[in-house]
This record gives sequence, structure tokens and C-alpha cells, in this order.
Amino acid sequence: MEVILKEDVNKLGHRGDVVKVANGYGRNYLLPGKLAIEATAANKAVIEQMKNSAARKAVKEKAAAELQAVELSKVELSFERKVGDNDHLFGSVTSGDIAAALEAQGYEIDRRKIALEEPLKTIGEFHVPVKLFRDVTAHVKVTVNGDRPVAAATVAE
Repeated sequence: MEVILKEDVNKLGHRGDVVKVANGYGRNYLLPGKLAIEATAANKAVIEQMKNSAARKAVKEKAAAELQAVELSKVELSFERKVGDNDHLFGSVTSGDIAAALEAQGYEIDRRKIALEEPLKTIGEFHVPVKLFRDVTAHVKVTVNGDRPVAAATVAE
């Protein structure tokens, strides 16, 4: 199946590209997610117009993404999770949690753009990459704390 990408898709192509994909991938993921349109004769005729407007739009979006990256690099998020023995978390901090926390601070970031390889399952400080545009990535500081206060060291006399 041939599709025309409406958005950049990782490991597949950029907006405006005509790519050949498996039928199921196109029908079940790309088309319903509005990431692509079917590459029919009518749609192929429109592709040149789409590429020209996409080029103009990309310049504006990249500039906006660079500004947002500067703002996001200053953001610090803190999460508190329940912990057990040896600072083992019950639960984790996911890209959805980070997206919700960013939205609460006024940044609308899709959770799919948060490049978290796996959920954060330990206490500590992490720098999570957020892919805003093709070549623009911001890093958000995320701190995961336990729900128990750290025991103060006692000195025996």
C-alpha cells in the first residue's frame, strides 16, 4: 500500500513523502491516526502543492520549536511515587505522566514526542529528551522522589 505522509513518522519518512507500507500498518495505524493519506491518483496530483506549503510551514514550525526548546530546557518537573525497600518504586513515571505535568504548566506536548525509552522506575534526577521537530530536541529535568522522607543520619555518642 502506498501512502502520503501528513506528519513525520519515525523510521518511515517525513511529511509529504510517498512511502510503501504494509497494508495493515497503513489501514490500522497511519490512516486512522491521520498521519497519512492514501496515495491515490487524485492525492498524488495534490502532493506538489502539499510539499510547497509544507516547506513554508516547516520553516515557521522549526523557529517556533527552537523557541519552545529554550523554554522547555528551563522546566523542572518533580514526581512523588510510593517506594518500598531499597528505594524500589511501586509504579513508574511514564511519558504520559510527563506530558500531563507539562500541560499543567502550559506546554502542550504530545506524549509520543517525549523520547522516554522506558518508564522511570528509580528515584533520582533524569534529563528526558522531548523531540519538538526534526532537528530540535529539548531536555526536561525530571526528578522522581519517594513518598518517605529520607532518614536523617544519627550520630551515636
